[in-house]
Amino acid sequence: MREKLNQLIVEMLEKGIHYEDAQREFERRFIAGALARSRGNLSHAAELLGLHRNTVSRKVAQYRIKRTPLKVTGRRHSKIPKSAAS
Repeated sequence: MREKLNQLIVEMLEKGIHYEDAQREFERRFIAGALARSRGNLSHAAELLGLHRNTVSRKVAQYRIKRTPLKVTGRRHSKIPKSAAS
């Protein structure tokens, strides 16, 4: 990973990308990645990032990051137990 990062830095410097632009883009993508991994859950993403939930919320708004919509998985179960339904 270290070698990939070094190579990326060399490429960015050669292309004339400024530090602030690189930092902003990295932060935006890092937060977006954590949100995707946590399926849009801000609290879980904040835990992954080591940041406070409010900080993540502010950064999501600042960078206009779209939160992954929460997906409902599984079926709703009937309140009747299977043995009683037979």
